[in-house]
Amino acid sequence: MKKQGILNSHIAKVLADLGHTDTLVIADVGLPVPEGVPKIDLALTLGTPSFEDTVNAVVADMTVEKVILAEEISAANRTTLDFIERKFHGLEIGKCSHEEFKQLTRDAKAIIRTGEATPYANVILRAGVNFG
Repeated sequence: MKKQGILNSHIAKVLADLGHTDTLVIADVGLPVPEGVPKIDLALTLGTPSFEDTVNAVVADMTVEKVILAEEISAANRTTLDFIERKFHGLEIGKCSHEEFKQLTRDAKAIIRTGEATPYANVILRAGVNFG
């Protein structure tokens, strides 16, 4: 039995398979998942698991070089934006329209669906490298 880190076998596999610049999405309960992109559904009830808990667990096991958010988060969900800015301080944080964000999810290796039920609590994580 795995001792630490991500215990979810689907997430652990996606993380192990990520290469430099591959993307992974952590999403609220309402973000549509494009056809052909694997969905890892963690949602149990509204709010569980939370976006923050999921981001914290995934990022503990992933090298991230850039994050992308929907620009609408600035007006609609300041709490989540503040969390992202603290969590990824020093990294590039890109923003685009929510419609463009949804288009970008088509290239993700997977979308992890949380139970989060606050607006625009979605992030695209771009994999970095763990050397050099």
